[in-house]
Amino acid sequence: MEFKTLANGIKMPMVGLGVFKVSPNKTKNYVLAALKQGYRLIDTAQTYKNEKEIGEAIRESGIPRKDIFITTKLFLPDYSFEGAQEATKRSLDIMGLNYVDLMLLHHPMADYLGAWRGLENMYKEGACKAIGMSNCFPNTIADICETQTVKIKPMINQVEMHPFNQQNLNLKTMENYGIISEAWAPLNEGKRNIFKNTILTKISKKYNKTVAQIALRWNIQRGVIVIPKSDYDYQLKENINIFDFKLSYADMKEIEKLDIGHSEIVDLLNPKFVKYIHNFKY
Repeated sequence: MEFKTLANGIKMPMVGLGVFKVSPNKTKNYVLAALKQGYRLIDTAQTYKNEKEIGEAIRESGIPRKDIFITTKLFLPDYSFEGAQEATKRSLDIMGLNYVDLMLLHHPMADYLGAWRGLENMYKEGACKAIGMSNCFPNTIADICETQTVKIKPMINQVEMHPFNQQNLNLKTMENYGIISEAWAPLNEGKRNIFKNTILTKISKKYNKTVAQIALRWNIQRGVIVIPKSDYDYQLKENINIFDFKLSYADMKEIEKLDIGHSEIVDLLNPKFVKYIHNFKY
């Protein structure tokens, strides 16, 4: 496993497990299977409703807590100075943990700056080893980092990043502010027939790897942490087995040609989506 070092010196695994849309009754076994394969980064959120089961898996695994990196996320109803602090404590209680390795604000909407101040407090108290944002575009990242009331810059920005939505300006902006990038949906949720893409397939044969491994390795070489979701044990094994080869400069440039410059999963700029998020019940 390779690691990225966050701005505060914390080391974060570069490949993790996403549990979005994993039902609570399947989460514990899913996480346990991943931990057996060598995963040490688990990514969840309060809206996923499976934090409790993740805590159970950690305890049942027998792996020391310090060796597992847990990320969760706060949602809009708790976006205030006091709300973010109470919600952080609530997540810890649900998971049965003394601290979370990384707490994110799920969307930069509503009073996210007030919530950020709350996370800064939780970080100072040790309830969160690191804090960050999710779904921020370059202008929002710049705004947060340039706001004088922000005392601690986000250490992570978790966004959709894959060969078809490369977000190069966002990546460069994060690098300028010392923020590590993390990709959700690094395999584009299977859209655009990614696993049969001509360019990715050709490159995969060259390295005797799967298309998924090529797409994940491409992000890793850009310095991006990835949290793919896997439906089968063999996929869990494949997705983490990407550190024994390196894509050539020419192959990286070939993959750059796949960028369409926008998401086909969700349009974060669409007012209808913003309204949906503000009214989402969980």
